[in-house]
Amino acid sequence: MPLSDLIIVVAAYLFGSIPTGYLLIRIFRKQDIRSIGSGNIGATNVLRSAGKGLGAATFLLDVLKGSAAVYLGAILGAIFDPTAPRHTMMAVGALCAVLGHVFPVWLRFKGGKGVATGFGVFLVAAPLAALAAITVFAVVLFFSRYVSLASILGAACFPVFAWLLAQTIYGGERPVFFIAVQAFVALLIIVKHHQNIGRLLAGTESRFGAKKAL
Repeated sequence: MPLSDLIIVVAAYLFGSIPTGYLLIRIFRKQDIRSIGSGNIGATNVLRSAGKGLGAATFLLDVLKGSAAVYLGAILGAIFDPTAPRHTMMAVGALCAVLGHVFPVWLRFKGGKGVATGFGVFLVAAPLAALAAITVFAVVLFFSRYVSLASILGAACFPVFAWLLAQTIYGGERPVFFIAVQAFVALLIIVKHHQNIGRLLAGTESRFGAKKAL
């Protein structure tokens, strides 16, 4: 692997691996989010376990770190490998950021499900497709009140939107590697929801806003 690519991989991974939900709960609640609720470090568990403020902060920071990693990939690519296509370097940054969030070195490679960070990388890499996917997320969440189902369907739709809108975004071309990375990230997000899928099929998944049984 060229040194330029290695620098992008490491930098984007480290950006993505910042465990924002874990850190916020540690700082403001003096607790370990991994021992609360579902045990996940993502925004949904933080929201349910610690309230709207910390949940919103976790979501926003996860989005921002994903977006920053994609920008970082583009910037470092321009510096170290100016002949490489910009969207290829962005794709590398996007992939490594999500992998960092899902498998953070700081938490023994046990991280979140990648939804907010994935949205962050998509928002920079393919903004029109990301906005279309988040619309699907919002509609599904509104009607079903299942965050997991909304996340799964939103992620599943993103590569489709990216492919359909690619010619608009990239001026008539469909960069195969870039779209393949987007599809892989979406698949990773879905796979990380395998337990939720099981509960959805069994009818035991919690709905957003539902009161906990006393």
